[in-house]
Amino acid sequence: MTRPAARGGSRASADRLARLLNLVPYLLARPGIEIAEAAGDLGVTERQLREDLELLWVCGLPGYGPGDLIDMAFDGDRVTITYDAGIDRPLRLTPDEALALVVALRMLAETPGVANREAVERALAKIENAAGDLVAAPVEVRLPADTRRVQELRAAVESGRALRITYYTAARDETTDRVVDPLRMLMVGGRAYVEAWCRRAEAVRLFRVDRIDAVTELDEPAMVPPQARPHDLTDGVFRPSPDLPLITLRVGRGERWITEYYPCERVEAGAGDQWLVSLRVTDLGWARRFVLGLGPDVAVVAPAELAEQVRAAATAALDAYATPTPAAPRRPADGSDTPSADPAVTAGTQ
Repeated sequence: MTRPAARGGSRASADRLARLLNLVPYLLARPGIEIAEAAGDLGVTERQLREDLELLWVCGLPGYGPGDLIDMAFDGDRVTITYDAGIDRPLRLTPDEALALVVALRMLAETPGVANREAVERALAKIENAAGDLVAAPVEVRLPADTRRVQELRAAVESGRALRITYYTAARDETTDRVVDPLRMLMVGGRAYVEAWCRRAEAVRLFRVDRIDAVTELDEPAMVPPQARPHDLTDGVFRPSPDLPLITLRVGRGERWITEYYPCERVEAGAGDQWLVSLRVTDLGWARRFVLGLGPDVAVVAPAELAEQVRAAATAALDAYATPTPAAPRRPADGSDTPSADPAVTAGTQ
């Protein structure tokens, strides 16, 4: 089953309209500019800029006759606006747009791993100064992470010192102590990470900040080996590869959300409302906990090993619920700390 792609036509049209509204005042301020230079300034290709200029030919004032439409002159690869039809000022931000931009820049300034933070703060100061009272609303920006721990780790990264951390690894459900040499802080998918050379694993690892239970900054400097390379996180933290285990699940309507949240190799229509979903996982231990957390609307199709692990874990959980919990010792009526004896027991003692 092939799911329909997201429609981006309306977004693209809105972006082009904003670009066209700013294009005329930009060209008015730079008569005779080369198209290649203008395209570079505006962040578009030369082909896109030429298409925008062709569209401007038919834009203008009501009447849409000679003297009403935007006009321009070309001299080789240079362009000059000869009639602007009144569009001689750049597009202005609305109060909502200005506030949204300020909030975004404030969040960017607090995001771990942002290079050249000073440039972000300068841009934020300029926009706040230009917007004035428009951005005076009491808006507080907080990242979805432990701010204190993020600041602590960011300071350690900037100081260039090694760290001793206590880290919980969800995939293996274990907590370990490690000494790491930090490379950078970054934010991916709304979560803060510290990327570091792990001396225990002898490789570069990503550590989620909310899974670092304790951190100590060591006196020794970070010693990142020459072969250490940061991860390419363009497509997210988890990057499925053919060498990882492939699992197939049969999911009902209520659990289809996993196809949007996790990278899937295949999604096919099954019987009734069910879908067959195949995806790569780091290991079967993580997959077992993942399936158990989804509920009864999901069944494991393959591999058989995973199905058996899920069945065994579910059976053990049901057995635990079926076993009565021993009653707590009763406190004597006189308030002493000595538990009262069970009458049934004391009756048989000598």
